[in-house]
Amino acid sequence: MRISVSDLWQKVINNIKLSVTPETYNLWISPVKPLILENNIFTLEVPNIYFSQWIINNQQKNIEQILSDSCGQQIVLELKPQQNISNIIKKVEDMPDHEDVQAPIIQKDQINPKYIFSGFVVGASNRFAHGCSEAVAKNPGKQFNPLFLYSGVGLGKTHLLNAIGNYLKQSPPKLKALYVTCEKFVTEFIESIRFDKISFFKSKYRSLDCLLIDDIQFLLGKESSQEEFFHMFNSLFNLKKQIVISSDRPPKELKGVEERLISRFEWGIIADIQPPDLETRIAILRKKAEEEKIYIPDDVTLYIATQIKSNIRQLEGSLLRITAFSTFTGTPLNVSSAQKMLKDIIKIDNSEHITIENIQKAISDDFNTDIKDMKSKRRTDAVSFPRQIAMYLARTLTDEFSTNTIGEAFGGRDHSTVMHACNKIKYKMDSDPYFNAKINKIIKKIRSRQ
Repeated sequence: MRISVSDLWQKVINNIKLSVTPETYNLWISPVKPLILENNIFTLEVPNIYFSQWIINNQQKNIEQILSDSCGQQIVLELKPQQNISNIIKKVEDMPDHEDVQAPIIQKDQINPKYIFSGFVVGASNRFAHGCSEAVAKNPGKQFNPLFLYSGVGLGKTHLLNAIGNYLKQSPPKLKALYVTCEKFVTEFIESIRFDKISFFKSKYRSLDCLLIDDIQFLLGKESSQEEFFHMFNSLFNLKKQIVISSDRPPKELKGVEERLISRFEWGIIADIQPPDLETRIAILRKKAEEEKIYIPDDVTLYIATQIKSNIRQLEGSLLRITAFSTFTGTPLNVSSAQKMLKDIIKIDNSEHITIENIQKAISDDFNTDIKDMKSKRRTDAVSFPRQIAMYLARTLTDEFSTNTIGEAFGGRDHSTVMHACNKIKYKMDSDPYFNAKINKIIKKIRSRQ
């Protein structure tokens, strides 16, 4: 019985899915269409010549082998681009990597003008990161290149990246700086390939004097995007252009990012930002009150600062919330009213009361898994998956436990095992809305018990 072209191609893609990441499959394989099998030649339609080159370099032998095995005779692969853009690709390959290249893409400036150095409250927890950022802004591409900033959520990384950009834009000679999230970078890269805009993409990024890229951990598991970022990094670095990177973890914990990229992240200087101490939190609240031209009693300031410890955005948001409520309802602004207005927020921030044991108990109840099994060496899905979720929650809901401590609480597992679990669960949450909702429901249960 003769196998249809579509069935043959389905066999091929089923095999390819086993050996590539979802990002690689969606980017390079999903847009490809089977056309015809004639005279032992299997023809595929690809969007453009970039796809042809990628398939030839990475999958041609594999595809031909699968087709030949399925048909019982030697099959040769032929690739037919929808558009003939050989002139474009030559232009891209010949494009010089220097500062005179002008990016043809006109894009709205992403640097937030509100984030400047004078608006950043400096304390013991962020002094080093702030000092490095100012040094980079005043002397880009020299001593601290790249600058790698890392911290938890809401502690000022984005503020510092934008402050560097604003300084470079406003101070002579007004250098060309771009702030971009890593997610947006990946999206632009994928679109540039699909819509034959790769020359624009390369020109846009390689013509910069300073690249400010936020949340680099979004590159985890994205092989093609990492490849492009690697070459762009080299181009900018070799031209002594400044690169500033932020992440939620240090380079060595970026599992799923190529070692050669991690090595480059460590070429310059690495600075972490810790949660602010009490004095810094009070100073942040007073600075925000001054900027917003609002009055807040000292005892209320102290109350907020003692209750919200690990997130500056939440700290500032709480201040605006209670002052707005007081203004619009006529409620006196005091500690008692602040307690009532912030009771839901304060509960969320009490991460120090959540223990690994609390998390293990919650996961045990929800997945009907014995805590002893989670601490054991058992690797069945019924045990390992709940264990990985518990590790992820221990990492994200608590501030005091290192990955090694978390690993010890789960039967003596090491740092890399914990990070693998965290990355796996985070990826599944990002890609599966149902699973994301389930985990958030568990988080609410854990917090409600504190």
